[in-house]
Amino acid sequence: MANNFIKPGKHLTYTATTAIKSGSVVLFGEELCVALNTINAGDSGELAHEGIFELPKAKGTGIREGTRPVWSVTTHEALTGGSPEKGDLINSCLAVETALAAAVKVKVKLLPGCGRWQA
Repeated sequence: MANNFIKPGKHLTYTATTAIKSGSVVLFGEELCVALNTINAGDSGELAHEGIFELPKAKGTGIREGTRPVWSVTTHEALTGGSPEKGDLINSCLAVETALAAAVKVKVKLLPGCGRWQA
């Protein structure tokens, strides 16, 4: 093992500026991450930036399997990729199941290294 190896890269250590509940979405740069445990303000905890998670979704609009939902930084939920607003995070996840318009959650695979801010 290389003497400069720290740990596998599936999780990132994050110091919270505000309290974060386990399972909450955390934006780490252009990465869409999920808190693996509750992190109190000022404490460090682990964020997943790989894997499949069930995340909040905007009610009233469906998201098809195989599409890349937009993460709204305003409403803190996944939206269809139709017309992202300035500052939304795009290309950061892939829907792995279709979520109907009435659904409030969508299952997504996080896509590390793919996200970018909508200009």
